[in-house]
Amino acid sequence: MLASLLTFLLACTAVAAVPGQSTALIIRQSIRGGKRAGVATVLGNESGVFIWGCAAAFGFTALLAASKIAYDGMRVVGACVLLWFGIQSLRAARRMKREEAAQLPDEIDDDHRTKGAWWSYRAGLFTNLANPKAAVFAMSFLPQFVPAHAPKLAAMILLAVIWSVYEVFYYSLYVWSVQRMRAFFSRRKVRRRMEQISGTVMLGLAARMVVENS
Repeated sequence: MLASLLTFLLACTAVAAVPGQSTALIIRQSIRGGKRAGVATVLGNESGVFIWGCAAAFGFTALLAASKIAYDGMRVVGACVLLWFGIQSLRAARRMKREEAAQLPDEIDDDHRTKGAWWSYRAGLFTNLANPKAAVFAMSFLPQFVPAHAPKLAAMILLAVIWSVYEVFYYSLYVWSVQRMRAFFSRRKVRRRMEQISGTVMLGLAARMVVENS
């Protein structure tokens, strides 16, 4: 049992280590709103992971995978969410460039609505729930670790809990790392570059989500 759990946690680590929209959003919010916003984004993302895990346990994600219309609809919604985040980041970068030209004081003064804990939680949640690949992945990932003689429903829900809780701690390391370099990230030029990178990554992920399997 312990060996199976360790194997599952190693697999969770490998999954979390692959860069994607969740990673980009967590880092973005950690830079914008500090530790509180970063942790809230992580909790929102992992709420989505848990929801998809439970949906996989009850067989709902299988219906999504079988319905091309539903899958494509979610894919478009997910792309729109990423597109919006990307545009917001690029707009923030342009604003910072104007502030640099005007030689305004070098301080963090982004839109407070996008830095709050509740906004960040919803951003993490919606980004995850709007990604149909997350749903299909949960359906294919969790059953591999269900013990042969265990009740499938209860085991998959338990695995979903472990998966989401483990990733809370994993992604919190990203938040902690950003906070350790807070003095560096508080410089406007650095924040502008990070917003540009974040925006470009989000737009690229949105484009990939649209064209993938289309």
